[in-house]
Amino acid sequence: MEGTEHKKVGLFSLTALVIGSMIGGGVFNLPKDMASGAGGLAIIIGWVITAIGMVTLGLCFQNLTMKRPDLEGGVYSYAKAGFGEFMGFNSAWGYWVSAFLGNVAYGTLLFSSIGYFFPVFEGGQNVASIIGASVLLWFVHWLVLQGVHSATMINAVVTIAKMVPLLLFIVVMIFAFHIKDFSAGFLGNMDSFSWSGVGSQVKSTMLVTLWVFIGIEGAVVFSSRAQNRSDIGKATVMGLLGTILIYVLVTLLSLGVMSQEEIAALDNPSMGYILEHVVGKWGAVVINAGIIIAVLGAWLGWTMLAAEIPMLAAKDNVFPKWFGKLNKNDAASNSMWLTNGLIQVFLLTLLVTEEAYEFAFSLASSAILVPYVFSAFYQTKYSLQSKDNDRMRNIIIGFVASIYGIWLVIAAGMDYLLLTTIIYALGIIVFYMARRENNAKKVFTTVELVIAIAFVLLAIFAVYQLATGHITI
Repeated sequence: MEGTEHKKVGLFSLTALVIGSMIGGGVFNLPKDMASGAGGLAIIIGWVITAIGMVTLGLCFQNLTMKRPDLEGGVYSYAKAGFGEFMGFNSAWGYWVSAFLGNVAYGTLLFSSIGYFFPVFEGGQNVASIIGASVLLWFVHWLVLQGVHSATMINAVVTIAKMVPLLLFIVVMIFAFHIKDFSAGFLGNMDSFSWSGVGSQVKSTMLVTLWVFIGIEGAVVFSSRAQNRSDIGKATVMGLLGTILIYVLVTLLSLGVMSQEEIAALDNPSMGYILEHVVGKWGAVVINAGIIIAVLGAWLGWTMLAAEIPMLAAKDNVFPKWFGKLNKNDAASNSMWLTNGLIQVFLLTLLVTEEAYEFAFSLASSAILVPYVFSAFYQTKYSLQSKDNDRMRNIIIGFVASIYGIWLVIAAGMDYLLLTTIIYALGIIVFYMARRENNAKKVFTTVELVIAIAFVLLAIFAVYQLATGHITI
């Protein structure tokens, strides 16, 4: 794109995009979300597993970006290159669905925080919140349509601004931390240590940790817009390591200030009430203001990501060509309109549903498992076939990331996995349209047809479970 070279994105903006996409509103409720099902020991183990898994996954993205510079779609293109058209489509589809469901979760949390200052929005799940979220949704839509570069610059500024309350919280918690309080809840709800009890607690943290790390692939998705390809891997690893440190400090230090039971019983956002417990009411004011800034930044970042994936998939003939249209500012206009239209529909339904935030982020986390797992699988497959000097290192990275991905699928729980099969079953229609549009001789291979039928059967079972009340939203 010779005419848009001056709009290429540099290392700082890419790193800010990674951090900004991961550190959204979720971090401000992270103490409660983790403490609700786990004590100090299980949380430490959970973060160790997550750190190993996410670092290896980040290294997968870094390695594949350098080894396969031709795969500019990143997350979805790895699945396609390694496992065929249908799995490539499902990775793109799952990533896209996860992105717009994440924005629904952000809308709920954002107006819950605004409700702290303006009671008309209290709870974030009323008519006023729907109107406010809708106005903001279409403002961000307009902003991104003006061009990706201008939006990433704004995101970089927002990322810096939202770090202030997080760093303030961490500093205050360091000085307020009491080892006795931390030790008292170390085993969680167990009277004595047992591996099964710890394992159950660790499992309860996995969807939470996945949710707050979604966005790790942000720089890879924008690989075609980077000034230097080497910046993509650097931005991914730098953003990941910084984010891990922040998350670990936020959760563990909180358990040294209030007990696990007290934290688990707090309202959203729990971080605000923990800081209020230590320094007074101004603490909650700072945190709620921080959430507003953080969610605005995350919403902006995920709006760009949600539009970019279908556009890249369309250019690679995986999605229908309609998704690939760009406007005069080089923004994915058709993809943007459909994405934000769907978000608007979900805002009208989920914002008046109890536990809308938890449902939206849990389903978003489940939906993104396919693209993450198949990226790790492709790293392993590519490295096994490679003759490079770093072959063994990359095999180990891919293998560990793959094991982590499989563990996440198990830990996600059957209910959300069944619900995601409904999403993937609906995607089969779009895949069929794209294949016919490109005059494919066969829509599915034999293996792909078996997988598609399995999606449909599981989706039917999921709908039945919903109808009979065995799965509740």
